Amino acid sequence: MEIKRFIVGMFLTNCYLLISDREAAIIDPGGGSKEILEEIQNLKVNLKNIILTHSHPDHIFSVLAIKQKTKAKILIHKDEKEFIKFKVDKFLKEGDRIKIGDDLLEVLHTPGHTKGSICLLGTNFIFTGDTIFKDGYGRTDLTGGSPKNLKDSLQKLSKFFKKGIIVYPGHGDIFKIK
Repeated sequence: MEIKRFIVGMFLTNCYLLISDREAAIIDPGGGSKEILEEIQNLKVNLKNIILTHSHPDHIFSVLAIKQKTKAKILIHKDEKEFIKFKVDKFLKEGDRIKIGDDLLEVLHTPGHTKGSICLLGTNFIFTGDTIFKDGYGRTDLTGGSPKNLKDSLQKLSKFFKKGIIVYPGHGDIFKIK
């Protein structure tokens, strides 16, 4: 799988374009729709899914612009339903698998930053949204946040953080578990 990062919006959100076998998905398009759409067109890939790790504006700002141009399906965890104001094509749950070309992502429900925060586990890599960063973890003081749930989610994630796995967070640097 090829992974391209865009740093978008005023909160410098990491947005990822995933490409496998001419199919693509975008994770957390919090801005930069023009740049993202140009890249999709230049690569001549079919954008199938817009995957949201949670519903905060800095992760969803460009969803509708990208959906309008590509007709890609919008996917978000079912526990974010009450926080969004647009039509979702599929509500995700723990254990769902998202196919992109020849690759699969597994949905891990990791509440704490929001009720429906998710991480997406691939082969030797993981997208963590705002659950965990290189130097910390997501805040819990916004609507739907929970320190206890985040602590439980971090403990859950620790079993996936094996040596060599690459972590793609929602903000900040990409890093490898050593």
